[in-house]
Amino acid sequence: MANLVLAVLTARRIARNAAPLACALALGGLVVLDAAERLPPVAAAAALVVLAAALVQRARRRAAAIEASALLDLEVGALLVVATFAAVLRLDGSLDGDAHAALYVVIALVSAFARPGASLLVALTAAALEISVRSATAARGAPIAWGAAAPHIGFMGVFSVLNATVLRAEISRVRKASHTRLQAEIERLRDDARSYRLLSAPAQARGAAQKGDDERLARSGVEEIHQSVLFALRLLRESLDLYTAMLLWQNDAGTHLRISELASDAPNLSEGPFLSGDGVFGAALTQRAPVVIGGLKPGYKLPYYNGPSPVRAVCALPVFEHGQIRGALVVDRVEDRPFSPRELELIDEACRYAVRAIQNERVFVQLERAKVEQGKLYRAAEALGAATTEAGVIEAGVTSAREITSVDFAAVTLYDEAQKVHEIRAVSGDGGAELTGQRFRHNAGLVSMVLQNRHPLPYRGEYDEKRQVVFTRRVAPPSMPSIIVLPLVVHDRPLGTLVLGSKRRAAFNDSVRSTLEVLASHMAVSLSNARMMRRLEELATMDGLTGLLNKRAMLEVADQKITAARRFSRRLSVLVTDIDHFKKVNDTYGHDVGDVIIKGLGDVLRRAKRTTDAVARFGGEEFVVICEETDARGAMLLAERVREELGRTTFHAAGSNGPVQCQVTCSIGIATYPEAGSTWEELFKAADESLYVSKRSGRNRSTAWSPSLRSSSSHPPAPEAPAPTKAASEPPAPARAAAEAGAAARGAAARGAGAAPAPQRRAPVGGGAPALGGPEGAPTAGRRVAASGPAAKVPGAPGAPGEAEPRSKPRRPSEADPGSKPKTAA
Repeated sequence: MANLVLAVLTARRIARNAAPLACALALGGLVVLDAAERLPPVAAAAALVVLAAALVQRARRRAAAIEASALLDLEVGALLVVATFAAVLRLDGSLDGDAHAALYVVIALVSAFARPGASLLVALTAAALEISVRSATAARGAPIAWGAAAPHIGFMGVFSVLNATVLRAEISRVRKASHTRLQAEIERLRDDARSYRLLSAPAQARGAAQKGDDERLARSGVEEIHQSVLFALRLLRESLDLYTAMLLWQNDAGTHLRISELASDAPNLSEGPFLSGDGVFGAALTQRAPVVIGGLKPGYKLPYYNGPSPVRAVCALPVFEHGQIRGALVVDRVEDRPFSPRELELIDEACRYAVRAIQNERVFVQLERAKVEQGKLYRAAEALGAATTEAGVIEAGVTSAREITSVDFAAVTLYDEAQKVHEIRAVSGDGGAELTGQRFRHNAGLVSMVLQNRHPLPYRGEYDEKRQVVFTRRVAPPSMPSIIVLPLVVHDRPLGTLVLGSKRRAAFNDSVRSTLEVLASHMAVSLSNARMMRRLEELATMDGLTGLLNKRAMLEVADQKITAARRFSRRLSVLVTDIDHFKKVNDTYGHDVGDVIIKGLGDVLRRAKRTTDAVARFGGEEFVVICEETDARGAMLLAERVREELGRTTFHAAGSNGPVQCQVTCSIGIATYPEAGSTWEELFKAADESLYVSKRSGRNRSTAWSPSLRSSSSHPPAPEAPAPTKAASEPPAPARAAAEAGAAARGAAARGAGAAPAPQRRAPVGGGAPALGGPEGAPTAGRRVAASGPAAKVPGAPGAPGEAEPRSKPRRPSEADPGSKPKTAA
């Protein structure tokens, strides 16, 4: 369905785009029909209205388009050609009249402004109409004037080629000249900005974002300086009756002077630049004092005039900035009147005013630049503060770095301080797929050195791939001249590094590097916060001992899964698992051994479950498993697999009296939705009832819930069996005898009260570590016992009416799988 809709939309788009061209071709066909036989006035008028409307609509769109497409040029050209042919036929009645020359004008106009491909197609359309119209006139009995058709088509081609070559070439030349003048003006503006110290580095060495901001600030700063200096020069010129007043500024090398601003009516001023040692300039700069010359002869030569100077008095003052010569202020007058001390004071004041204007603008530009940088850092801090995961922090940091400077490559490495291993967690740019996920040991590369020294490397961001290593020699970033590695450190604890690369040289200069260091600090704090938040989420939802879900998280997951099962009419099973005689394990071996066993059962459940299942430690030694889309038979298979694997596992731990080896078993209760209940409380209660039936039936077994279990759910479980024996350290014989006597007495009392038979100790099968025994000679860990009564039956299993087939028979692990070996868990 989606493909059909996409095909329909594509067809509609093609039809909409092709409609104007199809209209032009249809109108051309009407012109040919009109040449063969005159159309009725009504039809001709309607065709004329349609043609005029289509031509006006496409022409307006072509005029509004900044960069017209070839299709639009073709549509406008075809409609113009059709309209011209119709007008020629209506005016002259044939194509051999004087009006036919209008076609050449249309072809030339289209060829001058349309794209070359569209111009060629328009010329071919005109030639095709020429031939079609002459063929149509032949149908009325008139002879075909092929001799006239050939020159017409030839002239169309000539006009098309001439206009396409000559006029378009002239347009291209004008565009190139305008572009050259624009670039020269921009370069002059940059030179002025650098000479006024408004730009601290060449524009080509800065990033794209920084370059745009600097150019904007430079334009406004240079314009403001020019306005201020020009105002001072005009006031000086009017007040002192000067002929020329100009400020010359020195280049960075101090070799040349060029006119920064001037106020003069002289037509023969030279644009410069001038050598710093020429004439009056050199005298003022060398003496570092004003130079005043009066009584000049008419033929006296001044450097800034082309030819003889018309002035008779001149004064040049050096311009100082922080004690260094930065330029010269030159004034002159036509009258042969020397400059008085008062006038020299005014000229000197004008020099200081010009310097103050430049300094003020420099400070303003620096403040503007600082505001822009702070804005970028503010947005970066805002994005990093909103990120709550490691992936979000990394993405926000890389995006902010791209905004600060031109970055073609970015990578974030995280450091495992315990294992001394770096991992490339995220990469943006070329080679990201190959580098992401790579791990390497702490080495002599730039990443390791940066974390060790807590300082960005390499120096000034100048990278030489032949001499320097970023990650390792095998794992390397793309080749580029500028790379900087920034440390991510929080409270002197290394978290990782931020690696940035650029294809431009000197992309990470001093100002950019300081901003990136602040960004790295923010990024490190956000990364640390994201890790702490993840840890808090784990503590809130995970069990600290097993790493499984805790009770609170399991209740949330259970509500979601039961809601989904109810909505989609799916089966769902709940398994409640409890370790047999776990209190005796803690009493005998200690809680450390009990923790090892609990973790071992958690590992068994984690391996046995599916991806969609949820496992949680519900409390103590009790675990809960929720299985989606699982009926009672599937849940029983999972329970038996868990029970048998746990029974085959030998746990090794360090007990209070030495090393301990022991085996345990578990009992499992199963409840299935919706037979056992439709809510979590009902399902858990049913699974808990099934678990108690497994306990009463001798433990080490799995029981699925059935309605008959409710009548027997009030009976208590079988009494606890004696504590499991230890392989490494047995209790003393008297204590063991006393324990056996006490257990026998309790068992007799229980039998007198109608309880299950008292448990007895069994020797381990085939040697090895002793196992926990069950009641009435229950098999050792790993053996399964047949359940008696309806509680041990699987609902719905085949068998005689009213009875369920026994679920399992007692067997040793070797009988169940001769090739299997007992598993061990430390």
